[in-house]
Amino acid sequence: MSETMTGGCQCGRVRYAVQIESDDAYLCHCTMCRHATGGASIAFVSVSLENATWTQEPDWYRSSPIAERPFCAACGTPLGFRFVDDAKNMDVTVGSFDDPSRFKPVHNYATESILPAWQDTSHLPGMRSDENSNVTERWMKSVGKLPG
Repeated sequence: MSETMTGGCQCGRVRYAVQIESDDAYLCHCTMCRHATGGASIAFVSVSLENATWTQEPDWYRSSPIAERPFCAACGTPLGFRFVDDAKNMDVTVGSFDDPSRFKPVHNYATESILPAWQDTSHLPGMRSDENSNVTERWMKSVGKLPG
């Protein structure tokens, strides 16, 4: 089902709207994406450039001879990836969508670079954010409530 979805960076300076045609997302494990995001992998959704609009422009950096990445220079949020030449699509970071719950991973990319210990963490114990008293106390003292 086609739907216009919005997203942006953590501080709100950079915003976008994209027409989404599919729930399909993927995890990229390449070393370039790991370095660009600081994560063990990054979740992306591929969108058509003609269906993507920056309502507030991102900053861009040339991350390699063939690609560039949008980001927010104010807060550092990585927002995506696109090829420099003849790009028809752009990959947008799943976590930058206002509501990323629609998306489901359908494949892994750059499997030669997967960090095996981080591939399946479902067996690890979990903790809710509000169960961390150190963090909860800091939020309450700072703004009087927990983040949404």
